Amino acid sequence: MSAPGDTIGVFDSGLGGLSVLSSIARSLPGADLIYFADTAHVPYGNKSDAFIRDRVLKIGRQLVEHGCTMIVVACNTATAAAVSALRESLPGVPVVGVEPGIKPAAKASKSGRIAVLTTTSTARSERLSRLIRRHAAALAVDVLPCPGWATRVETLQLDDAGFAEDVRQHLAPTLAAGADRIVLGCTHYAFLTPVLEPIVAGRALLVDVADAVARQCQRLSSAPATAGRGRLTLLASADPGRLPAALAALGLTRLAAQLAAPARLAAV
Repeated sequence: MSAPGDTIGVFDSGLGGLSVLSSIARSLPGADLIYFADTAHVPYGNKSDAFIRDRVLKIGRQLVEHGCTMIVVACNTATAAAVSALRESLPGVPVVGVEPGIKPAAKASKSGRIAVLTTTSTARSERLSRLIRRHAAALAVDVLPCPGWATRVETLQLDDAGFAEDVRQHLAPTLAAGADRIVLGCTHYAFLTPVLEPIVAGRALLVDVADAVARQCQRLSSAPATAGRGRLTLLASADPGRLPAALAALGLTRLAAQLAAPARLAAV
């Protein structure tokens, strides 16, 4: 019988947090994982901070009720709007947020210019402004809101030639100005890497933080990485059947193999 491990709750507005979930599953293969997709309210990027904060607090409490011993806010927008409030409401539970990789991008940049791809909400957040002031004050930082990108991932429209051209035009000014690190400031954007990499190749590198989040989960874990049974539970606030199908479409077959039961609806 396997030793007890952590139960880690991971949530996002939709599918984007699956990129973080995948990294956590690799780093802590024994941990039981619960993924909650707030698909009734996706995307968060165009919602008010007050709305997002309310959702985050409700989802966090429900995940604790499901037995989670650690919570990962696998959404840059939700982290910016509500991670502090969630930590205050769950004082005994480690809460890990996701922030754009400004610090590693700034450290690695050789040109002195980086770009941050974000949702509209994250682009206007004070949390992002503080990150830039703290870690990249001496650099030129282009913050590029990317309306509709998260929705494209949600609808699994990842290989549209017209979209690739739109992305190329969106990034052209910052690449022409010399940006050599492109920060993925939304967990959804990790699934757009096949579109982004050919556009930035030879000029810039993409910066994602999913692996850094997984390492933080390892540090905070109360159990060995291999302790537990490594089961995955999928929950959604609407249309839960989309989640298992998305695992296959996004190339996350390893996660699909960990499913303990069919995805189910969770009223939050």
